[in-house]
Amino acid sequence: MARTVMQVLDEAAQKWGAQPALAEKKNGSWKKTSWSEYRAAARKVARGFIKLGVTPGTGVSIIGWNSPEWFAADIGAILAGGFPAGIYTTNSPEQCAYITDHADCAVAVAQNKEHADKFLAVRDQLPKLKAVVMIEGTHDDDFVLSWQDLLDAGESVPESELEARIAAQKPDDTCTLIYTSGTTGNPKAVMITHDNLTWTSKIALDTIAAQPGECLLSYLPLSHIAEQLVSIHGPMSAGLTTYFAESMDALGDNLREVRPHLFLGVPRVWEKIQAKVMQAGAQNTGLKKKIAAWARSQGLAGGFAEQEGKSKGLFYGLADKLVFSKVKERLGLDRCRFQITSAAPIGRDTLEFFLSLGVPIYEVYGMSECSGPATISTPGRYKTGKAGYVFPGAELKIAEDGEVCMRGRHVFKGYYKNPEATAAALDAEGWLHSGDIGVIDKDGFLQITDRKKDLIITAGGENIAPQVLEGLLKAIPVVSQAVVIGDRRKFLTALITLDADRVAQDAAAAGSPAKDSEQAASCPIFNKWLMGEIEKLNEKLARVQTIKKVTIVPVDFSVEGGEMTPTMKVKRKAVNEKYASVIEGMYA
Repeated sequence: MARTVMQVLDEAAQKWGAQPALAEKKNGSWKKTSWSEYRAAARKVARGFIKLGVTPGTGVSIIGWNSPEWFAADIGAILAGGFPAGIYTTNSPEQCAYITDHADCAVAVAQNKEHADKFLAVRDQLPKLKAVVMIEGTHDDDFVLSWQDLLDAGESVPESELEARIAAQKPDDTCTLIYTSGTTGNPKAVMITHDNLTWTSKIALDTIAAQPGECLLSYLPLSHIAEQLVSIHGPMSAGLTTYFAESMDALGDNLREVRPHLFLGVPRVWEKIQAKVMQAGAQNTGLKKKIAAWARSQGLAGGFAEQEGKSKGLFYGLADKLVFSKVKERLGLDRCRFQITSAAPIGRDTLEFFLSLGVPIYEVYGMSECSGPATISTPGRYKTGKAGYVFPGAELKIAEDGEVCMRGRHVFKGYYKNPEATAAALDAEGWLHSGDIGVIDKDGFLQITDRKKDLIITAGGENIAPQVLEGLLKAIPVVSQAVVIGDRRKFLTALITLDADRVAQDAAAAGSPAKDSEQAASCPIFNKWLMGEIEKLNEKLARVQTIKKVTIVPVDFSVEGGEMTPTMKVKRKAVNEKYASVIEGMYA
């Protein structure tokens, strides 16, 4: 039966009323909000939005850190008949203006003065905006209200008016806008319906047998569909508790405190954890080092055996007791039974590294336009390097040109105010065209091989999949990011950034005096060593796929630098433009 978000929230409050729904660190301890309190807070916010001028079918833009207030604003906007439109905290005032205007927002919610000022800077471009609500503190501009002002404003709106707004909504109505990263122009607004969210989140949580009372850690941007599904809508359908990380810097500490049962990490997060574990492991000597190496060999063999439905082996349990259990405890993953990666491609070396430590990472593939997951991997049914099997209750196929297509109740309604883009994404039979190229193996597991539009066509007319080569380059431990260049060129080159935690160690091993990325980038000895590592990869590739030259970019790619999206995907076009002169230098 199709349900609205409000119906699911009401059921959650009835089933688990006094149990914790949310937990936030305040003054050194975790402050918990029950399901009943969460529902009441969202309804108060909804009444405040109605008072401030939010009408059915209009947006509420939200920019801020993951918090109970972000959740209340998101659900409150839906209750009021509007739709939340999340904005990344790294967005510029102009980008905030585009989303706020495009979504017809009467209200914008901002974390603090810094974020509120982004709206004030472009206020002349936002004639429909009636107020900015600030989660933290107060502002000297009367246009900006405090969080308490919002709650107070809602007191004059009767519950009956809110109930009328709720009753008017249907499962097929749009209730959330997810704005794409906008790497090729202005972002498109993905229209997600109540049924998209409630059906997808329930199927996902049922598939992994999530239990009431289990917990997770929310820290990825809430403007992204994956984090909304995992942190907001999944817990609502299964009675989970969402803990809010204090910051990205505190993520490691918070993981150890919360010990989540479910953990979603984008590839960059897993890579950073891997680097730290490897750094700690490098300190081992003698017998300890030998035991760790033995345990990891048992872990890798056992992990692959499990994927084939076989026993993990006689000594897997001993390896777990001696090594894996201790590593998991130090990471805060000792209770975690579902470690997920999504949002971007992940290197096989990272997957195998964690598999060797008894921590299989389950890949999920999807996109905003299918409410998050198109495929899923689960304990007992996963393959390292494969993106999972079709999401239960949905359909998946490979088109004649190799494009991955999906169909089902998770597929979006279309792009807001953009019928042309909608027609290009959704065909007449309801299939969503992903733009990704992939294959499905005999066991039904999907493997993504490239982006349809990212294919490099060399001057010789050869079609090259850059993501495959970039994955191989990133398997070199010191390499952080890699972008392969070669469209309409005679040969392939690459821009590479280095892992700051590995540089000194690998430079010393190469005989280079370099201590950091900047020194390594200009050191002939280090560059020669790195090219030697790449030559080893080249030996396994077809001649047209080989990397002839590389340039080390001394500073890692970042969101602030403009090379990465907020979900840590490399913006290929932005990298090509920013480093155009460096690229030309490799072809001079």
